[in-house]
Amino acid sequence: MTVAELVWDMDGTLLDSTIVVPAAFVRAAGRLGGQPVSPAQAVAAYPLGTPEVILAHLVGRPLGPHETDLYYEELLGAQVAPYPGIVEALTALRARGRAVAVFTGASTRGARMLLDAAGLTVDVLIGGDHVRRPKPAGDGVLLAAERLGVVPGAVAYIGDSPLDLRAAAAAGSVGAAAAWGHLYDAQEPADRTLARPEAALELLG
Repeated sequence: MTVAELVWDMDGTLLDSTIVVPAAFVRAAGRLGGQPVSPAQAVAAYPLGTPEVILAHLVGRPLGPHETDLYYEELLGAQVAPYPGIVEALTALRARGRAVAVFTGASTRGARMLLDAAGLTVDVLIGGDHVRRPKPAGDGVLLAAERLGVVPGAVAYIGDSPLDLRAAAAAGSVGAAAAWGHLYDAQEPADRTLARPEAALELLG
């Protein structure tokens, strides 16, 4: 089936948030009085779901809304930038009349903060709080396809993490590995491997 629309992961695919997001978790967990947490522990917890779920896991107890707000306080003002080639790829995508669509495991609130900080605007944003099951379930890719008005098989989901590629497979979509991202694993099966963001345009029919 021809690919009609692209859906992008955010952290590690659109944005180089390798440092700022784990650091926000580390600082927030410290403020909540938990055991010291390392950036690697924060990254390892990403598959659990939204920042609220991750932070509660790192602290080791249920958290109230005012406590999870600490993560967003620490994220506020973060210096984050798109990966090289992302702005050009998204500009070219829009020039073709295609939407810029994002499905991220991060919450919609956190995603908007980071995208705004990086100066990126998107047309469709699916956060981890929009779906019942986190990656590697395909729920977010399916919802993005629905919002874009296409069948899942006409979507290519671009992400750096093995979880992204598994989510694409679970949804029946094309899985495209973002080889520039910090969680890219060459051993993880992918329908396509992209060396640079602009190569994503070659997926479109």
